[in-house]
Amino acid sequence: MKILFNQQPLEVSANNLSDLSLELQLPTSGIAVAVNNRLIPRTNWQNFLLQDGMSILVIKAVCGG
Repeated sequence: MKILFNQQPLEVSANNLSDLSLELQLPTSGIAVAVNNRLIPRTNWQNFLLQDGMSILVIKAVCGG
């Protein structure tokens, strides 16, 4: 399936956000994920099915100001 990941085209085999996180080896904490400009809580990742062409943005928390 083809998606936009952080504004870059990417082909993935994952079917949901949880599987995508594992496939891309994303950190297990300190990140937020938005799909098509909508924040998806981590508790919903397993049930959030991916579709071809979705835009996924991963936001990493940083310390400081």
